[in-house]
Amino acid sequence: MPSIQERLEQMQDYIKSGRVLEAMREFYAQDCAMQENANPPCVGLPANIEREKQFLAQVKEWKGYTVKALAARGDVGFVESAMDFINQQGQPVHMEQVSVTRWRGGKIAHERFYYNAGK
Repeated sequence: MPSIQERLEQMQDYIKSGRVLEAMREFYAQDCAMQENANPPCVGLPANIEREKQFLAQVKEWKGYTVKALAARGDVGFVESAMDFINQQGQPVHMEQVSVTRWRGGKIAHERFYYNAGK
């Protein structure tokens, strides 16, 4: 079985190539929980795929996705990333975030995103 570090790197390749929903099906557990900052988590892969579709609907054009740092230790992975896109209103958006993933059996069981929501 690939290491968590290897799985994280593979997942970033999916995201960089625009295969975000495919990445979710490949790398997330059916009962996964995803959490934005201190908000309550969204639980279950189907609910999280739907939530991601809502986010992607805001994107008119992708400009880039950059991994600034990536590390794993034990069953925890960390990714610092930046993304740039044009939203549906034609405005450029730049987002930087850190995600902390907790893995179980080669899949993400929990992921929490940390970012400045005021931007």
